[in-house]
Amino acid sequence: MRAFIPYDQKYFHIIEAVQLRTEGGRIMIMKSLVLGIASLFLLMFGYFGISSGAKDAGGIPAEKVADMLHSVIQSNREFYTQHVVERMQAKGAAVASENWRTEKTLPLPAQFLQESARLSINSTAKVGYKLISLWPINKQNGAKSEAEQRGLTATQQNPNRPHTEVVMNGADAYLMAIYADRAVSQACIGCHNAHQDSPRHDFKQNDVMGAIMIMIPLKL
Repeated sequence: MRAFIPYDQKYFHIIEAVQLRTEGGRIMIMKSLVLGIASLFLLMFGYFGISSGAKDAGGIPAEKVADMLHSVIQSNREFYTQHVVERMQAKGAAVASENWRTEKTLPLPAQFLQESARLSINSTAKVGYKLISLWPINKQNGAKSEAEQRGLTATQQNPNRPHTEVVMNGADAYLMAIYADRAVSQACIGCHNAHQDSPRHDFKQNDVMGAIMIMIPLKL
């Protein structure tokens, strides 16, 4: 029988540790949170097989795997946003800022996702994910290909349906799955609307701010 990690139990222990206010405490909090996402991420790939389509009865279609990964990525970031960033800011215990590495603050929710994505690059699953947007604060998070531009446009027009297509990275085929990323937190809305480098300053609750792009190899 495969081991099951109690999601809520693990993360509520992390939240209790957030009360630590020393620099070392904050560093340990962030390491625990990021490694929590990475472990869940690797657990899924260890449990499920990946196939390039439904014809392979021994695996799961890549589109379904992308949906499952998106659910994990999104739920982890929402938990971090609501129960770490917003909770700690409300208590006056800590704040989140763009320059968290030097200012001894918490990472912004978008940076939390980026850090977990950076860890996943080194995994054997060869899967990647990132935030992209039509209005990126960091220009590196804009569309880098026509396929990404199509995905951003499609999810802007129809946020309830992910955009998927097969793209090539050298000789390797990948499923590119792009999911609309909505403004669900005041922390995210406030940052984008106030940031001097933001191309847009009128985001409201539930607006589509960008997208989460997941890349899954079709052959391992």
